[in-house]
Order: sequence, then structure tokens, then C-alpha cells
Amino acid sequence: MTLTVSAAPATPATLVGDAVLMDEAASARERLLRAGVAENEAGADAELLARHALGWDRATWLARRRESVPVGFTARYAPLVARRERREPVSQITGEREFWGLRFAVGPTVLTPRPETELIVETALEVLADRRDEPLAIADIGTGSGCLAVTLAREFRRAVVTAVDLSRDALRLARRNAAAHGVAGRIQWVRAAFEAWLDGGGPYGACFDLTVANLPYIPSGEIEALPAEVRDHEPRMALDGGVDGLVSLRELFRVWRGVDRYATTPSGAPSTASSTWLLVEMGAGQADAVRSLVDRAPGLDLAGMRVDLRGIPRVAMIRRSR
Repeated sequence: MTLTVSAAPATPATLVGDAVLMDEAASARERLLRAGVAENEAGADAELLARHALGWDRATWLARRRESVPVGFTARYAPLVARRERREPVSQITGEREFWGLRFAVGPTVLTPRPETELIVETALEVLADRRDEPLAIADIGTGSGCLAVTLAREFRRAVVTAVDLSRDALRLARRNAAAHGVAGRIQWVRAAFEAWLDGGGPYGACFDLTVANLPYIPSGEIEALPAEVRDHEPRMALDGGVDGLVSLRELFRVWRGVDRYATTPSGAPSTASSTWLLVEMGAGQADAVRSLVDRAPGLDLAGMRVDLRGIPRVAMIRRSR
């Protein structure tokens, strides 16, 4: 009697040996740690780069990470990990960063959006909670990738946002992000130094219902001590806040408080709001200095400060009455 033994199912052509995806990511994590990537970042970065190479979202990764490595994966993954070993930021390797649940294109010409900056959006929704459906005039000073301008345009659906930046490349990237998220028609782009633009009044008058700003606030002397990902790959002009880190904020307060025109709405009618808001991001340890700057600025009132997840005061809420 002859026994017929069925052949074992053939390994699909898309798989490579017995290697498993999560093991590849674990190996990449060890390489990143040896390269000096922070321990609390290395694992997440290795996973994110693996997902980027695969074209998977995180839910897919969690469901399939124990699968064998597909053909071609290593050839795509290894160069990405090598770039991260050289301390290039993950966002610049993948070309995107998530902010407020949205994907934004990023690059070396703009500051990578940080989770802390989402506090500005949260605070804007708080201080203008009863005006979400009004035709507001909003300004974003130093727009960079456009993450704040775009997000605020989506949250305040009748607002017109003016995004100001000195960098032509930053504005070009911000326009792409606005188009990708369907708000390009309600954002105006201004290439100018914010001081000159505010002094000139800008469209709708310079006294907007809401002005937001994430200006450079790192003291010049601390730049070289920053992580390599920031120091070597982020635009210096978006980081360097001068000797004390407050040069740009000091100038913003001076110009913003000095404009006595009232805001008009995008339709041209005068705004009926009793006050206008300025929300600015600041660095660790700068709360007292910012409070002092506001106290010395006639007509401005520090309504409060929002702290980040580490308990650091991060967003100053400044109000000017009309």
C-alpha cells in the first residue's frame, strides 16, 4: 500500500523565511538606542517607520505584526532606519506629522508640529466657545506648516484665517496642507515679517477676534544643547528666540497692543466682540517673564495660562478689551 503524503502548504511568495515583522522592529529599536535615540522614542520610531514602509496604519500593524516579513520590506525599511540612526526626525523621513488628528505634510523648512501646540487650539475653542458659528477674523502669526491656521479654519467653519510667515517655502507647504484639508478657500497667505504686517494693519484691520502665535522662544545660547533631531534638522529661524528667548514675543506684544483699529468680520462688518484674544506658546520656565511682559503692556490682561501634560505653563491667554 502506497501512502500519499500531502505537501505542506507553500509559503506565499510575499513572505521571507521565518522572520517576523515585530522582530524586525525590535532589532531596529536596538539600533536606534545605540545611535543615541531616546529610550522613550526608539521603539515608537521603529514601529512608525515599519508602518510607513508597509503603508499600514497602527490598527493594521497591531493586528499583523506577528506575520512573516513580506518580500521587499527590508529593502524599504533599512534605509529609513539608517536615516533615523543619523538622528533625522521621523517626521522628515516620512514627510508628515499628525496634529489634532489630521495629517500634515512637513519638511526641513518648517518646525515640526508638537503636541504642546495643540493646547492653542484647545484654548481657542474654550475662549470662543460661544462664537463657533460666527464669521470670525483669525490670524496665525508664524504659520510654518499651517497646522494652526488649518485646524482653526476647520474648527471655526465661518472664519477667515490670515496666515503670516516670512518663509516662502513654509507658506508653500502650508498651502498644500490647507488644500489637503479642504480649507484653502478661507485662508489668506501673507509673506511678511509680522511686525511690519501688524504695523500696516493687515486685512480686516490688525485687531483680529483671535490671534495665535507659536514664535521662536528658545534662548540663543541653548540651541546647541538641543537634541540633534531639533538642532540639526529644524529651521533655526523657527527656534532661536534671541538672548532670553523672548525677543519675538516681546515684539509681538508691543505691536499687537499698539494697534487701535477694531476688527471687522470677513464680510466687512465691524466685529461685535467685547474683546480680542491673543494666544501664544512659550517655553519651559518662561511663565513669569511672560506674565511680567503682559503686566507692563497697557491695555493687555493675562487671563490665564494653560499647562501641558508635564505641568509646564505652555500657552498664555492674553485679552485686550475694546
